Amino acid sequence: MSIAIGSDHAGYPLKKFVIDFFEKNKIDYCDLGAFSEEQVDYPDFAHKVAQAVSEGKHESGIVICGTGIGVSIVANKHKNIRAALCCSVFMAEMARKHNNANILALGARTTEENDAINIVKTFLNTDFEGGRHAIRVNKISAFSEK
Repeated sequence: MSIAIGSDHAGYPLKKFVIDFFEKNKIDYCDLGAFSEEQVDYPDFAHKVAQAVSEGKHESGIVICGTGIGVSIVANKHKNIRAALCCSVFMAEMARKHNNANILALGARTTEENDAINIVKTFLNTDFEGGRHAIRVNKISAFSEK
């Protein structure tokens, strides 16, 4: 599995923490920035991640800003993207099982590092259930076709 990851300056420290987890666990990732805590605009990096996932360059993505709200809004503007802001393991599990979310949004100022790792693990290791949920996800996809 290949994961695109990106953050703004506020999300940079948490992004580094997640990347350390990826490296320790030999998880394939692509860091699309930002590369420091110097002030930047979150839409630029959420766009890069969402575009990479939308184009099939990566199977999933993770976007991080101060709250996770801004990056999730930006990512969801892209075709075939279902970004979910998850503040708990349960939310990450449901985002994957019921919504087939392909981008995880995290808030660096609202999520403790160890909680974030558990959310990431759950997001990456939970499969979409399909069935009745596939009907709903297909309806979401139909809206982006218009």
